[in-house]
Amino acid sequence: MTGPRHADRPSHTEGSPLNPDELEVAPGRHRESVQGWVPQLASEEELRIALEKAFDYRGDVTLTLKNGGKIEGYLFDRVAGPSLETSFARVLLKESNDRKKIAYADIAALAFTGRDAAAGKSWEAWVKKYWEKKTSGGEQLSLHSEPLD
Repeated sequence: MTGPRHADRPSHTEGSPLNPDELEVAPGRHRESVQGWVPQLASEEELRIALEKAFDYRGDVTLTLKNGGKIEGYLFDRVAGPSLETSFARVLLKESNDRKKIAYADIAALAFTGRDAAAGKSWEAWVKKYWEKKTSGGEQLSLHSEPLD
């Protein structure tokens, strides 16, 4: 017993309404630059929005706590509960690589203090350096990334 061949499927025949080139195109995402930003946290909504942006940020943030303490590190996780007391941010501390869990209710201020590693033209800079090396012919080429700083 034989079934239909893969090539006989409607998506693989002439005049098919499905174009693979069109299917592979996904809309890009605009990245907002927040490096150096110190948002005003006057309301619960503003705090939640700022912490969501901090979660998307690929650099360190500094959290000032209501008790006066400061925590600097990478915000790698958050749990948004129904209230500020039940919502938490998890930070990988900059100096010790320990993890700390902080309630949203304990946060007085937030600053985007670290360099955003995902911002800018890092891909374009890498490609430019790659082609410069390739055309010079003097160095061993590699597809592995190199530091851009």
